[in-house]
Amino acid sequence: MKYMRRKILHESDIRDKMDKISIRFFNDTEVRAVWDEEHSKWWFSVLDIIGVLNEQREYEKNRNYWKYLKAKLKKENNQLGSVTTQFKLTAPDGKKRLSNVIDYNQVIELAKNFPNNKSVPFIQWFTYSEETIDAKSKTKAYALFESSLLDSIEVGTIQGLQQIHAYLFGGLYDFAGKIRTVNISKGGFQFAAAEFLEQNLAGIEKMPDTTFEQIVEKYVEMNIAHPFREGNGRTTRIWLDLILKRTLKKCIDWSKINKREYLEAMAESVIESSKIKVLLQNALTDKINDREMFMKGIDYSYYYEEAE
Repeated sequence: MKYMRRKILHESDIRDKMDKISIRFFNDTEVRAVWDEEHSKWWFSVLDIIGVLNEQREYEKNRNYWKYLKAKLKKENNQLGSVTTQFKLTAPDGKKRLSNVIDYNQVIELAKNFPNNKSVPFIQWFTYSEETIDAKSKTKAYALFESSLLDSIEVGTIQGLQQIHAYLFGGLYDFAGKIRTVNISKGGFQFAAAEFLEQNLAGIEKMPDTTFEQIVEKYVEMNIAHPFREGNGRTTRIWLDLILKRTLKKCIDWSKINKREYLEAMAESVIESSKIKVLLQNALTDKINDREMFMKGIDYSYYYEEAE
């Protein structure tokens, strides 16, 4: 089962106030939520939930289905038929429009109006525990944008990489921020041998990073080294963005990079790095201080690590 991935960002137009938006994905389909500070709870987009349950991505079709279902529920005296809560969410045309939203319990109630083969997997996903290491680490990653640490990290160095890892996984892994002393592999590929890891890392740190090509080569080599026992990808993607930000005044819009294409390109980069360079270059943006861009990057970064 694919678990949720979430980003938390600020938008300026929720009931004309600044509040948190969370975007979660069920089978790669968006489910938007809005945090209600007054009532201390999340509200979820009805149309998004209709879309995932019907496996339908066309906005108008989901809208029409909700009109039909709402009328049906109202006739059955189901409270969902009288939903009136609305928040402003970004529509497919890019404009913010008032949208029907429902709370946690209402989401589960709505899902039960669909066949079991659709509702059961959705409800399992929706109620997925956030007490996992990944979920806790992601929460810390969100907070990184607001912390002073982001400005104090040594950019492009091993120490900077360790700072990021220690922040993301501190209190979750006893090896947070520590260079591994054991050999690790993934998918049959053996990462840099622990015996020579410190030597390899010293060489990577000295690699030039004044051009885009050089920065990506450095990133690729760091991925091959895989200096930590766990959490390498999530850590090095932040590290990469910080180098790009310092040197080129750019960062990556990770939402533009397909998960499968990214993973395939990274696997190929062990031998040939041209594909990952193209993917990253096409996703460059100058929104280096944009909160939404940072949160979206965290969201995708953790999504890349989820098991298929």
